Amino acid sequence: MYDDFSADYDRFVDWPARLAVELPFIERELQAVNARRVLDAACGTGMHAIALTRLRYAVAGADLSARMIERARANAAAGGVDAHFKTAGFGQLAQAFDGSTSPFDALLCLGNSLPHLLTPADLAVALRDFAACLRPGGLLLIQDRNFDAVLAQRKRWMGPQAHREGETEWLFLRFYDFEPNGIVTFNLVTLRREGTGAWTQHVTATHLRPLRQAELMVALSATGFGAVTCYGDMSGTLFDPETSENLIVTAKLETG
Repeated sequence: MYDDFSADYDRFVDWPARLAVELPFIERELQAVNARRVLDAACGTGMHAIALTRLRYAVAGADLSARMIERARANAAAGGVDAHFKTAGFGQLAQAFDGSTSPFDALLCLGNSLPHLLTPADLAVALRDFAACLRPGGLLLIQDRNFDAVLAQRKRWMGPQAHREGETEWLFLRFYDFEPNGIVTFNLVTLRREGTGAWTQHVTATHLRPLRQAELMVALSATGFGAVTCYGDMSGTLFDPETSENLIVTAKLETG
């Protein structure tokens, strides 16, 4: 899905608006652990990594999608930013960055990425990989959908996104199918037209395993993460399983 969507991803996301909301929260959490070296796992087209590099952090990014990494490198080059990117998925990060001079001070896993892991065993492998990348006391920051509310309310549709470049217009529609086995199919419809011409459409999909707060808390503790705090958004509002749109988790790798 993400190789397929890489060309339009930066049209889909309103990066100036998103970064204006998220960067103050992220930087506050980084400063709390005196972070300098940051790994952005599942970095997509690299825009968080690039923004943090501009704030004088030493940032590396990784993503399983080779085409997303190509876009991230192109974005960094276009912006004159020295951020480093590698093609690597969850479970491969510590090995991919084994040549680093020291562990990372912080690891970001944003954009509802962890639910792409389809079994509890896959989640455990990913969290162990995160821990292997971090120094003791290092920060883990996760941003997921609030699947407690999605499942309880059967929240199928997400808000549409629109983008225009000259006479070309895009509309992006996202919705879930709730499968009998508990897996969710995440569908993405891309509509495009030139001027007032006919709309063309492209549909792609991937599977997600809804990751509830309670399961994630248990998995983090089992992997050696403590000092866990849950927020409902990046303004710092505390998490409410019934009303929050997102589940934002900060945790620190315990030193014992």
